[in-house]
Amino acid sequence: MEFVEDKVLVKEFLNGNEIAFKKLVDKYSKKIYWHARGMLNNHFDADEVTQEVIIVLYKKLHTFNFESNLYTWIYRITSTRTLNFIRMKKVKEFFSISDEKYDEIRSESNIQDDFEHKDEIKRIEQVLQKIPTKQREVFVMKNFEELDYKEISEITGKSVGGLKANYFHALKKITELLNEKNW
Repeated sequence: MEFVEDKVLVKEFLNGNEIAFKKLVDKYSKKIYWHARGMLNNHFDADEVTQEVIIVLYKKLHTFNFESNLYTWIYRITSTRTLNFIRMKKVKEFFSISDEKYDEIRSESNIQDDFEHKDEIKRIEQVLQKIPTKQREVFVMKNFEELDYKEISEITGKSVGGLKANYFHALKKITELLNEKNW
């Protein structure tokens, strides 16, 4: 019954009926939110992911082919968006020094050490920006998020072999860049 109802709503939306899309959003937005909330453990982050998923649904609903349940498809989109959100949040946190972190660093060391620490972080940021995106993504996920290749493969949809090759090339390029004399 639910499958038939979803199919009717999707077809109506694809034929221009915006109310049908609103009905789908009303039906699934809480499920999307609670799935994201379970993974993120934060209301605001889950709300942001929910909004992203709804936007994706609006733009991509025409690609849904009814080979599975609509919610299965929505669940997959929600999982992917949530994992991407987690990844981006960790990367942002890694590369930003909040006032709190800076105060902590400052209290444990002298001013000279603070400058060296900031320079080290800046150097890492610069080196990572110089390597290709695919290599940077694998390097960050492997080293900073401590994910294994299987987990990275599930998140990115790329083969483990391809990820290993990208990681190897990232290490090689990072080593070359760090060994350059201008650092």
